Amino acid sequence: MSELFSMSPGSFVFSSKALRSLQLDEDKLERHDYKRRMASHHLLSYALKKESRERTPLRAKVAPRPYVCRDVVLQNALYTGNLEAMQRLFPRGSSAGLIIEPQGGEMRWVARGEGLWSLTYEQELTTPLHITAGRGFTECLKLLLQRGASVDLAPGGITALHESCVRCEPECTRLLLVHGADANAVSDDGHMPLHLCSNPESFECAKHLLQHGAAINARTADEDDTPLHVAARNGLTDHVELYLRYGAAADKKNHEGLTPLNAACSQPQELQDLQRYLGLCRILMKAGADIRTMDQDRRTPLHMACKNANADLVELLLANGASVNEMDYGGEAPMHNILKVLKHCSQSPRTIEVLLNAYSQLKVTDTWVESVPPEVFEEHREFYESVFSLARTPRSLQHLSRCKLRVFLEGRLDKVVPRLDLPTIINNYLLLDYKGYIH
Repeated sequence: MSELFSMSPGSFVFSSKALRSLQLDEDKLERHDYKRRMASHHLLSYALKKESRERTPLRAKVAPRPYVCRDVVLQNALYTGNLEAMQRLFPRGSSAGLIIEPQGGEMRWVARGEGLWSLTYEQELTTPLHITAGRGFTECLKLLLQRGASVDLAPGGITALHESCVRCEPECTRLLLVHGADANAVSDDGHMPLHLCSNPESFECAKHLLQHGAAINARTADEDDTPLHVAARNGLTDHVELYLRYGAAADKKNHEGLTPLNAACSQPQELQDLQRYLGLCRILMKAGADIRTMDQDRRTPLHMACKNANADLVELLLANGASVNEMDYGGEAPMHNILKVLKHCSQSPRTIEVLLNAYSQLKVTDTWVESVPPEVFEEHREFYESVFSLARTPRSLQHLSRCKLRVFLEGRLDKVVPRLDLPTIINNYLLLDYKGYIH
């Protein structure tokens, strides 16, 4: 096997001119390679959060020092998933404990001492497991695991399990876990594999991780995010439901003071994503997420939903008792985003009516009129005429009485009003039932 991993001129992809231009000083190259081998021999030792330590204690594994391989023939077999070639290159009894130093990549200038710089290829160390797991080469991955490849080796700062989750390869994720991969391994930048399940295609990877002991409330090192934060921010409804079933905490805050609900509401949303985020927030609220939690800038989910002009989400938060009078550190209430709501949600008079009726007084200006497209104004003429007439008319005494009662019951409104046995028309009025006009 040692002959297999030596660099042969016949298999190297560079021209002789390129090789000469990238020739390094022999002593420095040996020291450079030695440092790389030593760095790759040590697994990362980030301390996990308390829950992670309790559920999945760190395992000390002793493995032989892996070889550094630069052979292009072997690399080509790995990167193309050539199982037949790999069976020849890794016969029974051979070791798959290798670190790959890929050839090629991005070019960069590197200081070589004495004021000299050399243009060379930027290379990131990896392993055969990383290459095959990240590309979904399941059969090749099986072969490497049968040949004893170390599942938790992380020469480039992440394990093969991180790689399979990033690339959304569920079968490779399952194989690595079955062969002992640490579901709570921490990458160089402080992420566990579950934190990297950040798009819909990673759902099955997340399931496998949780089934093999992934810590559901583990935090990232940089933002202090839980997996639920990641799922909520990315609008991953299925992930959110899965994590809640596994005991994810709905109200944990990250470094910015954001809960998963705050994170979902604050995420900029494209038009096609609005309903998905609405459903996700509804799930979080049903699980007990507090709609009045403020981030470090004292912004509530309502502030954020108004800023993102998610009409249905604004209505949902208001219907569940969100406070319209909370001021952030900039002295702004959700109402300060009303012009943006008018502009982007003008097709939804219902949402605008609910938001406007949550305030006792409004300062309607010409800018409001300009925010509503003419065709939308014509379609909902009666409603918008009632809104714009408030520029010259105070709110009705009936409305002011409603606002006073709503302020008194703030935070309890949706629970108390239905139990008062009021006439239906009054009950609906207090709960801001849609009328189609403002008075």
